[in-house]
Amino acid sequence: MRDDRCELLCIDFDHAERLRATLPQFDEVTRRAERLRALGDPTRLRIAQALHVGDELCVCDLAWIVGSSQGLVSHHLRQLRSAGLVTSRRNGKLVMYRLNAEARRLLIAVAAPATEADPA
Repeated sequence: MRDDRCELLCIDFDHAERLRATLPQFDEVTRRAERLRALGDPTRLRIAQALHVGDELCVCDLAWIVGSSQGLVSHHLRQLRSAGLVTSRRNGKLVMYRLNAEARRLLIAVAAPATEADPA
């Protein structure tokens, strides 16, 4: 006997079908997974957290804040932008970055401190 499978087929079809109908389409789940994966890197998560608190920052400021080189921060910002989490705008010779609204919601969800009720 395996502990991770039922020993017999026991589908509660009506309940299971109602739940299945509420799930987002596969392409939407794929898009969400890509965005979550973008926040899965510690440096990118720190950059996102800095943008969340700082609202709009340039690469120089972000590099100083997260303690990484400007090149590395630029690389991670490109990945965050590709994932649809960060927008940028040119301000003279500076490029300013900010989180979009969806990124803010995701960051709040994934960066919330664990509580005692959370399983370890």
